[in-house]
Amino acid sequence: MRTSRFTMRRHALALLVVVGMLLFPASSAFADPGGVVTFTNNVRNKTNTFVDVNPCTGDPASITNTFNQVLHTTLFVSGPNAGTFHVTGTATGDFVLDTIDPTKPDFTGHVASWFGVNSNRSSEAATATFNFHGVGSDGSRLRGHLLAHVNVTPSGATLSFFKMNCG
Repeated sequence: MRTSRFTMRRHALALLVVVGMLLFPASSAFADPGGVVTFTNNVRNKTNTFVDVNPCTGDPASITNTFNQVLHTTLFVSGPNAGTFHVTGTATGDFVLDTIDPTKPDFTGHVASWFGVNSNRSSEAATATFNFHGVGSDGSRLRGHLLAHVNVTPSGATLSFFKMNCG
């Protein structure tokens, strides 16, 4: 059962990589004769707006993030490492956190994030970091650091942690 779940994940990722190459024509993709496919996608000045919460106070907020991002994927499609993949992404940008409660401060600042995923036939590991700092409309400071990690061992055991620090 374990092997089929990993096989399904590998097939799903391979499909995502192919769809990604079709959807992002400005990206570069390269397949070498050894069965390795690499894919890099660069995003510049992308803006997202969404409703979430201030990660340090839990106050509901509308957040606008303008960022640059690089996503890189390496996928072994044949040979002894077929199904092994590595994905990494980095994004940096600026944010505006508009607290929905008008009695609470709004914040503007900088954000940076990174993630990496490694998978092979027997195990998987993923790590992510998220850092931000901003200044409130009342002069207060907003700073935070997130570290998250998940590891699936060859026996199928899942080990994980999620650590958020504000200060």
